Amino acid sequence: MSSPGVDGDPKPPCLPRNGLVKLPGQPNGLGAASITKGTPAARNRPCPPLPPPTLPPPSLAAPLPRAALAGGLCPPAGIPLGGPASAPAPGPPVERPPLATDEKILNGLFWYFSACEKCVLAQVCKTWRRVLYQPKFWAGLTPVLHAKELYNVLPGGEKEFVNLQGFAARGFEGFCLVGVSDLDICEFIDNYALSKKGVKAMSLKRSTITDAGLEVMLEQMQGVVRLELSGCNDFTEAGLWSSLSARITSLSVSDCINVADDAIAAISQLLPNLAELSLQAYHVTDTALAYFTARQGHSTHTLRLLSCWEITNHGVVNVVHSLPNLTALSLSGCSKVTDDGVELVAENLRKLRSLDLSWCPRITDMALEYVACDLHRLEELVLDRCVRITDTGLSYLSTMSSLRSLYLRWCCQVQDFGLKHLLAMRSLRLLSVAGCPLLTTTGLSGLVQLQELEELELTNCPGATPELFKYFSQHLPRCLVIE
Repeated sequence: MSSPGVDGDPKPPCLPRNGLVKLPGQPNGLGAASITKGTPAARNRPCPPLPPPTLPPPSLAAPLPRAALAGGLCPPAGIPLGGPASAPAPGPPVERPPLATDEKILNGLFWYFSACEKCVLAQVCKTWRRVLYQPKFWAGLTPVLHAKELYNVLPGGEKEFVNLQGFAARGFEGFCLVGVSDLDICEFIDNYALSKKGVKAMSLKRSTITDAGLEVMLEQMQGVVRLELSGCNDFTEAGLWSSLSARITSLSVSDCINVADDAIAAISQLLPNLAELSLQAYHVTDTALAYFTARQGHSTHTLRLLSCWEITNHGVVNVVHSLPNLTALSLSGCSKVTDDGVELVAENLRKLRSLDLSWCPRITDMALEYVACDLHRLEELVLDRCVRITDTGLSYLSTMSSLRSLYLRWCCQVQDFGLKHLLAMRSLRLLSVAGCPLLTTTGLSGLVQLQELEELELTNCPGATPELFKYFSQHLPRCLVIE
């Protein structure tokens, strides 16, 4: 992702290249082409310049009589009050830089480009790179570096760590390293100037980091408060006990085969300020969810349990009692959770704004009744692949006045009658019925009544025809319809 440097070139720093053509100055004084969308050419034609006033030479310009000044008369324009001695000398004309190198214009223009486009534009010239390398253009982005991209192969076959100064100039606060080892991480810490204090988020994916490497990384990188470990199978639960620091507020662990109940014990004991926990672990049981203490109960607001196959309703009981302040909960793929577990969530977690029950095959319409009755603040509900949900369940949801996002992907029992219940939900901004096989063109066309809808997903929906998409484009012009 790093932008290659601009090689030395004796030509001016903004030499036109890569298809950019610098237009010559125009006689109208604008200095470059002026483009106005939808404006007739006649309106762009400048008015003819007025002829300059005819003034006497400085030697002939005489001061006005004092009597004229005393009578309140003003001198004509262009005639000085004090004669030749007080005539100001004409200054040099003010020169503006060309539009292509005007940094004030570029600072506004570059906001309209994507991150990938900015990487290309930074190679045009030094001026563009200097403007684009400001941290404000890269805020919220995370560079992804694969292990093979961290080294340059020298002619002798030796490897040299790449120069990361371009990343430091842009002020990236987070990095994602893929396929790295303990040695690669140590090299990254030694060669990146901001690694000790400036990096706040680290993500390691499909890497061979061990307990020792994890401990060194978190000890050296004192600024890290957000940590993600995905597909890392060489560290153990003992490594979490020895490396986790109390400063970490967000932790995500997925597809790491050595993570089980003891890992949850380490997290609950060592991370008192944990605000967000995302866990995908096939061997975590209900017992682990009882390890959370009162400290997490006050600080933790987001819990995602993804494909935790051993979690049952007993685990849900432990969650709602230990973490009563949750605002976002995901039980996606927890296939043993039933309607009773959802009832516990609805009765005890009244602050929830986001609930994900996707891929929970035991969830029925009864669970949606509990949700609609008790979770009055809920704004997002995900029901993907809940195959027992029917039109009756949607009728319960239609009473939720705060719901803004509803996902019903591959809910195979939802029919046109169920969609009619949703037409009363004026707060709905996002709706997904992708993959629902029983929805017809007639039923889907009724969604035009949701005039406030901003996004509608109809992927793999048999009733979504080209004529329907044309109908939506005419009657829902502000809605993004995903085919």
